[in-house]
Amino acid sequence: MKSPLLSLPGAVPAEGVDEGVAAHYGDLFREQRALADGAGFVDLSHRGVVTVSGDDRLSWLHLLLTQHVSDLPAGQATEALILSAHGHIEHALYLVDDGTTVWAHVEPGTQDALIAYLESMKFFYRVEVADRTGDVAVVHLPAGSIAPVPDGAVVRETPYGRDLFLPRDGLEAYAELVGSPAGLLAHEALRVEQQRPRLGFETDHRTIPHELGWIGSAVHLQKGCYRGQETVARVQNLGKPPRRLVFLHLDGSEVHLPVHGTEIRVADEGPDGRKIGFVTTSVRHHELGPVALALVKRNVPLDARLLAGETAAAQEVVVEP
Repeated sequence: MKSPLLSLPGAVPAEGVDEGVAAHYGDLFREQRALADGAGFVDLSHRGVVTVSGDDRLSWLHLLLTQHVSDLPAGQATEALILSAHGHIEHALYLVDDGTTVWAHVEPGTQDALIAYLESMKFFYRVEVADRTGDVAVVHLPAGSIAPVPDGAVVRETPYGRDLFLPRDGLEAYAELVGSPAGLLAHEALRVEQQRPRLGFETDHRTIPHELGWIGSAVHLQKGCYRGQETVARVQNLGKPPRRLVFLHLDGSEVHLPVHGTEIRVADEGPDGRKIGFVTTSVRHHELGPVALALVKRNVPLDARLLAGETAAAQEVVVEP
């Protein structure tokens, strides 16, 4: 779904899964610095929006999600996953309940599969699931922002800022009111700095929550059964995940960033050494320079010098081995 804000001066369209919104508006580092200072906004109107209403919405979602939501207070933000029967991550939901309806935004293009799964699990529960992507847009305000919030907007408040669920036909008017748009590249740079995983970037078909540090923030260990819980409990109580998320400081002399999926090897083994992981997201940060998130094998030594493709990289622990 193409955002009307792509008509703003300097807007350069994003590509891939983020197609439909702006990658940047002409000055990536200025946009990053503005967000870091609590100014501006990010157009996330390409993300899917799903709502669940009805008297049983929280107790029903509690049975399906990895997060404890049966007693979720109105206005309190949380995030949750849906896992496969084998514990692999299938969906990531960013939630808030407004007192009558649970609002969630999800990765672009995943809402149809999510809704199909939710519909298949309704049974006799008093719930209604709806795809609101066509009429509701998500806008992100960074932490510290003093930008106004329109009356009636659903707000998801987090330590990283506020996600607003706004009528899609009011997106242009709100952008004009707030000013100083920042693109997806700036938003992603701060996400990588904050070491926060993203579905489809830090995940593949076999990723489990422990590998990404999603235990606690998105997975509650003291709640009842849900699909995939056996894997979560087994890894938590009896073992370690096979891989771990790391933060990489990349060689700043390289012109090109290693793209998603770039193979990582131990530098001492040379470019033909064994593959020990892959780059998940790489960005240019306004203060840190070129940095990335990556998944590597759990037993890779913490002091090992790495190669991301041909780019030298030093790792910083995100998930403990």
